[in-house]
Amino acid sequence: MIEKEFRNEDPPSRIIALVLLIVTLVGSGSLAVKIGLQGFPPLKMALFRSTLGLVFVGGLGLYFGMSMRLRFEELPRLLLIAALYILHTITINIGTQLTTASRSTIFFTLYPLFVVVFGHFWLPGDRLSVRNTLGVLTAFGGVFVTLSPNLQGETAYLIGDLIVTLSACFLALRITLTKLFVQDIYPYRLLVWMLGLSALCFLCLSYIFERGQPIEWTLTSGTALIYQGWIHTGFCFLVLTSVLRKYKASKLVVFSFLMPVSGVSLSYLLLGDELTLSVLVGTGLVAAGIYIVNTQR
Repeated sequence: MIEKEFRNEDPPSRIIALVLLIVTLVGSGSLAVKIGLQGFPPLKMALFRSTLGLVFVGGLGLYFGMSMRLRFEELPRLLLIAALYILHTITINIGTQLTTASRSTIFFTLYPLFVVVFGHFWLPGDRLSVRNTLGVLTAFGGVFVTLSPNLQGETAYLIGDLIVTLSACFLALRITLTKLFVQDIYPYRLLVWMLGLSALCFLCLSYIFERGQPIEWTLTSGTALIYQGWIHTGFCFLVLTSVLRKYKASKLVVFSFLMPVSGVSLSYLLLGDELTLSVLVGTGLVAAGIYIVNTQR
């Protein structure tokens, strides 16, 4: 045991600033996935991504003298976390292939809503409240308003949309259970075994289902893969897992709504276009939702 009490505190300003940095880095993850899929089959990409993340987290843990020895009583929890990570990775890769980038972003951004619901049942001190619900719904409304002009009304993407939504559900459940498990398991060890078990599974699945599919190594796809492995899966996972150990999940995940909104806003600024009303309103709604969730009455 590394904690005798369940820690579920409100995040201070320095943690909020750190989470904002991580959200910015993670926000580029969807683009990296889309680019990486141009050169790698989904399961092979997941294998390489997990392996790179394992090297990053494991190497850093060994450098700081962290024990990576598996304890028998931790195995069921680690297997569950790894299974949720595998299901999330497979569904987000497949779902993104079957729908558009904008639709994938909107449906995947549902995961903070699921975290709030799961947290109500499993996380002490993080019960569902009218204020939290209103804040999360307001922030998600901002994402929808921002990206809705880019949506296409075709039903051909329905399967992809549903798969991405399922992926968001898997991610939310993994975040919720990680909050619980990391009270007893050091973040380094939890991530090392999660990524190690996942890599073995992806290796087997790729051998079965992608044996004849080639890999196209290019500078672009390779760079996207390295970003996914070292920045997204390695650095970002480690920081988020560490802060989840102490701070409320519902107040941390709401910042994720900034990812798609900031990405769209940045594209307008970089291209020199005038910001549209939907982007301005959406940004305001996301900011309002974050404020509602992270302020007391």
